[in-house]
Amino acid sequence: MNRPPTPSSSGVRRDVPAELLHPAALSDEDLWRSVRLTRGRDGGPGGQHRNKVETKVTLLHEPTGIEAQASERRSAEDNRKVAFLRLRLALAIHVRRAPIARDAFGDVASDLWRSRTRGGVISCNPSHRDFATLLAEALDVIDVCGQDAKKAALRLSVTASQLIKFVKDHPAAFDMWNKARLDRGLHALK
Repeated sequence: MNRPPTPSSSGVRRDVPAELLHPAALSDEDLWRSVRLTRGRDGGPGGQHRNKVETKVTLLHEPTGIEAQASERRSAEDNRKVAFLRLRLALAIHVRRAPIARDAFGDVASDLWRSRTRGGVISCNPSHRDFATLLAEALDVIDVCGQDAKKAALRLSVTASQLIKFVKDHPAAFDMWNKARLDRGLHALK
């Protein structure tokens, strides 16, 4: 770890060992343990200090090789925060894990997912810290359900339209889902 951890989030599943969790669902401390941070220079903002200070931040998740970076802010600390959020989102999109069944009936929705859904509706802003964790959970269930929105929505206790809308909030995830559907011979979602 090259950087001290940021405060941990409230959305972390504490009932599951860290090694079984999706990397996007890890606490900040656990995720930082597997990240290598590098700094550099970039042509972003900075006025007279442009190209004189190393404010570009690149984070590499060593177990997966997934990388995220940020350079648009003036300070390395601000860029580190942006890059960390981007890394969580990249992990949510590109890493698939089998959902962890909570009971004998195959219920897979985590406590965090349940706390963010009510009456079939998902409530989480894409800029919220929990969004990447919820997105990873949704994409994992979608993958297990053969990219079928209705089956995945049923397993997650939400409506199919809400699940589609939720994934659509992150265009890269929605594009990936549609590509996976097309690869299976299914029509693209709108």
